[in-house]
Amino acid sequence: MAVTEAINRNARRVPTLAVYLAGLLPVAWLVWAAATGGLGVDPVKEMEHRLGSWALQLLVAGLCITPLRRFAGVNLIRIRRAIGLLAFLYVTLHLTVWIALDMGLLWEQAFKDIVKRPYVTMGMLGFAALVPLALTSNDWSLRRLGPQRWRRLHRLTYLAALAGGVHYLWLVKAWPVEPFLYLGAILALLGLRALPARRVMAR
Repeated sequence: MAVTEAINRNARRVPTLAVYLAGLLPVAWLVWAAATGGLGVDPVKEMEHRLGSWALQLLVAGLCITPLRRFAGVNLIRIRRAIGLLAFLYVTLHLTVWIALDMGLLWEQAFKDIVKRPYVTMGMLGFAALVPLALTSNDWSLRRLGPQRWRRLHRLTYLAALAGGVHYLWLVKAWPVEPFLYLGAILALLGLRALPARRVMAR
């Protein structure tokens, strides 16, 4: 299809560095907003929320890449690594703000929260799942592990995304729509992997 071919052609022209720079723009904005008092009455909580939301959005975006290729013929595989590493960065920043600014580096209290609070436990599970993915998101690891083992390891992305969605759902005190939308999108995207791929015919 003409639209699909145009998307694929333009995607191939986008430098990977540009993806990383675009992905870092929210961090630059957050630093500026924090410095200028633009994060409201509780800037630490706002930083945590925004970093966590951006991390979850990147995880969902990463899950979209395979279904887009299988069912729509849109090939964005070359930017998947950048999206994954950016997601890890935002999760790490989210965790850092929580430990350093929210908990005040009270490691014992933070550990107790991880054990006692299910939503914190789930968040840490998601972070732990992302660590080996970030460490092996390079060509050397792919060659070292081999394609099959590397792909099996990187299925931890599914666990990380699910843990992130559940973490957000359990975190909220009320029942707003947004966490359900994230978790529903994650479950739907994972479910698509069980369906047979549709053959995309090029004109």
